[in-house]
Amino acid sequence: MKRISQALLLCSALYPPAAHATPTPHADGPFYRHDLLALHKNLVEIPSLSGTEEDAALFLQEYLGNQNYSVELQPIPAGLNTGSNATCNVLAWPTARKPSTADFKLLITSHIDVVPPYIPYKTTPSGPITPDTLISGRGSVDAKASLAAQLIALSTLLSSESISPSDVMLLFVVGEETSGLGMKEFSRRSRSSSKVSLFGSSSDEKQYRFASAIFGEPTENKLACGHKGITNGIVRSRGKAGHSGYPQLGKSANEVLIRSLHTILNTDLGSSERYGNTTVNIGVLEGGVAANVIPKSASARLAVRVASGSQKEGHKDVIAKIEHILKETDGDALSSEWFGGYGPVKCKCEVDGFETMVASYGTDVPNLEGGHTSYLYGPGSILVAHGDDEGLRVRDLEEAVEGYRKLILHVLGDGEEEGGEEGDL
Repeated sequence: MKRISQALLLCSALYPPAAHATPTPHADGPFYRHDLLALHKNLVEIPSLSGTEEDAALFLQEYLGNQNYSVELQPIPAGLNTGSNATCNVLAWPTARKPSTADFKLLITSHIDVVPPYIPYKTTPSGPITPDTLISGRGSVDAKASLAAQLIALSTLLSSESISPSDVMLLFVVGEETSGLGMKEFSRRSRSSSKVSLFGSSSDEKQYRFASAIFGEPTENKLACGHKGITNGIVRSRGKAGHSGYPQLGKSANEVLIRSLHTILNTDLGSSERYGNTTVNIGVLEGGVAANVIPKSASARLAVRVASGSQKEGHKDVIAKIEHILKETDGDALSSEWFGGYGPVKCKCEVDGFETMVASYGTDVPNLEGGHTSYLYGPGSILVAHGDDEGLRVRDLEEAVEGYRKLILHVLGDGEEEGGEEGDL
């Protein structure tokens, strides 16, 4: 309980605004350019590697509070997330008081964590900001660009009274880049009928329900029709150690593993017209102790991007095919361990005015349970999102604001019908 109290105490403070001045924009931009760039800069300048997101959460608490939002921080205790500190999801409502209802037409959500290493905020070239200015830094694309554009888009619609504030809830989660824990915990607590929280005491957290949800991720400002599923696993091989000069007296775990991996890579593990082929990344290989010793054990860590089957069962079909390959290669020497997953995820993408795409990366979309319609959209390219060159143009950020405005109006202004979690495709 001491660790939980520390989490709650941590999430009650305020993070000071960034002290650095935002570069002066040209006067030819949209009326919200200065606010958009200032918010984006503040967010990117806060290091928030997965497991250390508390400062970003506290900044959002202050920022949204100053905008007259009702804000609630949902602690994720240390040890559950990947870092040593307690972190917090940010829940917010564009009303001075937290609504009494738990039913909303729209959830707007993204994540506040980023991948390592931290890269400082930078604009290129230096000087006045133009649409062509490149903004770089860790999180400048994934996903603080989405977060900033979402907030500015919502603010403009609220200011013009184009939507009702009571229809919308905001959620900014931690841990998306690692386990998806922040969204999973929000979803679990929201849907728990026991009303007992993770902290061992009764919880006043509501069972939130949404007709639609807009997820912010880099899609190059195209509306995603969905993304591949994923499963992660370890393939292990057991051999018999011996002198390398007498291979017939031992059994090479490396050789057995390599044969199985070759077959896995050259087998159709599932494909579909929408998502393409299921792909396998052999991320980590380990085996042997010396060049002149027949290796006794070996292992490979795999990340499999699933392109066929249902969201609930697609990854299971791929695992079954891989396990069959292992059995056929050498059932006595090979084994595997798998760590959950899901099949392809469908999102609604038939909205006028948007180009469409299909993503090969994972998101928090499948981690939010419920009967809502999901939309996936945001500025920047995933191709640079985790690299040293992560960045996007000012025009991309501004285009995203307009895109989010259209999506929000599509859901709220056009009377979007409630749909299943896969949307209407």
